[in-house]
Amino acid sequence: MKRISLVVTLLTGILLAGCATPESRIKQNPAAFDRATPAQQELIKQGKVDIGFDTELVELALGVPDRTREKIDANGKEVIWSYVNYEGPDGVILYRGWYHRGYWAGPHYAYFADYPNRRERERFRVVFKDGRVIQVEQET
Repeated sequence: MKRISLVVTLLTGILLAGCATPESRIKQNPAAFDRATPAQQELIKQGKVDIGFDTELVELALGVPDRTREKIDANGKEVIWSYVNYEGPDGVILYRGWYHRGYWAGPHYAYFADYPNRRERERFRVVFKDGRVIQVEQET
């Protein structure tokens, strides 16, 4: 019986670890939070970002991006972070972004990652230039 309780406790902890919040990310990186201005700190606590944030501050507010890519043009290089939802054909959200990835006996994805007819929808995009946010796009 004690063994079952231990297993349940461990599994619950693992599942909750995937549901990171700005508060939990601030606890993991207090130095980055402390160097933010009071206005930036308030936005981070709310899970929001603004122009001028660096990558660490965005990670505190939103977490690790689901996708990153670079755009290079005549104006220079931009780095784009995307946060996505995965939906069924009826528009119901199946799951959100990266934290549903799994690595069980090698890099495999959870059973619902191959959901038939799923759609990937970008819900949030942050664009960086020279390490600072220059653009934020989100669904309303």
